[in-house]
Amino acid sequence: MRVLPGPLLLVNTSVLRFLTDKMLHSAVANSFIFENIYLLHFFFYQERKGFDEQTILTYHDVGLNHKLCFNTFFHNEDMQEITKHFVVCHVDAPGQHIGAPQMPQGYQYPTMDQLAGMLPSVVHFKSIVGIGVGAGAYILAKFALIFPDLVEGLVLLNIDPNGKGWIDWAATKLSGLTSTLPDTVLAHLFSQEELMSNTEVVQTYRQQINNTINQFNLQLFWNMYNSRRDLEMNRSGSVLNAKTLRCPVMLVVGDNAPAEEGVVECNSKLDPTNTTFLKMADSGGMPQITQPGKLTEAFKYFLQGMGYMPSASMTRLVRSRTASLTSGGSVDGSRNRTCTHSDSSEGVGQVSHTMEVEQLGHSAEHLLCSTEEIKPYKFRRTLV
Repeated sequence: MRVLPGPLLLVNTSVLRFLTDKMLHSAVANSFIFENIYLLHFFFYQERKGFDEQTILTYHDVGLNHKLCFNTFFHNEDMQEITKHFVVCHVDAPGQHIGAPQMPQGYQYPTMDQLAGMLPSVVHFKSIVGIGVGAGAYILAKFALIFPDLVEGLVLLNIDPNGKGWIDWAATKLSGLTSTLPDTVLAHLFSQEELMSNTEVVQTYRQQINNTINQFNLQLFWNMYNSRRDLEMNRSGSVLNAKTLRCPVMLVVGDNAPAEEGVVECNSKLDPTNTTFLKMADSGGMPQITQPGKLTEAFKYFLQGMGYMPSASMTRLVRSRTASLTSGGSVDGSRNRTCTHSDSSEGVGQVSHTMEVEQLGHSAEHLLCSTEEIKPYKFRRTLV
């Protein structure tokens, strides 16, 4: 373990904290782990060469960590065409990574605002393209509201922009009395149809949440997520001095997912000229797990709309999709992009997708493939 000299300044909207930063670095699955004790735990995949690199940053949902939330998506074959152009940084919330020590009794878990405010101080990038799911989507949206110049674009799955009211709070407390924590979290992650069918994916995630996530730490994160405030954003012109996300946004939700209502409301609060709403049929509560190929193709289109990867192929979705556009162009190429990365905020049309996708027959073992089985990159950076 190595202690860096001097304090680390963590900045958020309400608190300035000076903490000694202890960082652990070790080679695991051809990646480096950087750990702020009791703060953030994050992984870099791909060699990082400098501050100005194009970067994808992910943040997982409550009940998960970056492996459980994103392994299937990022290890999808088609995703390699994207990741070769970016550094990928996966962030784990405090105490949620595999093997995390239990937080001490009385530990005050960071608020959602504080988790968002920590990111610039520990992940030194010029800007990022963020991918967040559930709680992670909320954190990245808050991050973009606080630091708009640091975010090029956001892909937000299952985001709920609303805080919990008293009725919601009471329902959560009652659920905690009648259900175990893993079952309560599963109801947040999966649709009722998936839970009633007790699919192989649900069974696997129940086991993983029970066995790989520290339950005390999970309870702290779950409580804080359910204590979140409303994301203070509104579509321009709807209220006086309205504030909303300035970057391009792709909202994603599965059909009949628990978060469907929240995502629809979030869409109503965003600028329609730079927001894409993607509703994926037959994908359940976790589209990145059940339909990684389809989501990858949508992500490619999103990045191309921002001026990234102009020559990337778009063949699989064109061959296999049954998609309908409610406005603003065609999925298979008429939505031409001539902008460069520097002028990506211009000419981004409002497109609303309803993507009908077939259920893929992935086994649970494939869905939760370990990083030891798939080693996409060699990481050669050393600390100085």
